Amino acid sequence: MPRSDAATVDAYLAGLPAERRDVIAAVRDAINLHLPAGYEERMNWGMISWEVPLSRYPDTRNGQPLSFVALAAQKNHYALYLMCVYVDSPAETGLRQAYADVGRKLDLGKSCLRFRRLEDLLLPAVVQIVAATPVAVHIARHEAGRMRH
Repeated sequence: MPRSDAATVDAYLAGLPAERRDVIAAVRDAINLHLPAGYEERMNWGMISWEVPLSRYPDTRNGQPLSFVALAAQKNHYALYLMCVYVDSPAETGLRQAYADVGRKLDLGKSCLRFRRLEDLLLPAVVQIVAATPVAVHIARHEAGRMRH
């Protein structure tokens, strides 16, 4: 699927074929259920995005809210961007171990976890990481990463 021009999450979901909408909605619902207070859900970068609002953390390089998690239906897969994994190696190690423990293949780039079916996503491990990352912790990890670069 090409990058979405939808202005709202509801419009994004409405523009997906039913089967793809069901997968995205299930992942979205799970993230929203476990999302710590302070993050905002909106459309950004053509996908559903959970971010630290600029009112809380305005010091970003690109003038955009600090990304936490993003979710999209791509042409050949689904993509879950986990910036909280990218900036926290223990979270990445834990995610890799959770997949290894159940014998599932993890398709993870720097922050992009790709999956073809909902059953391929280890959602309990994902939401555990999401739930364990309050806004203040995400900001601190982001700033520590900026100091290293």
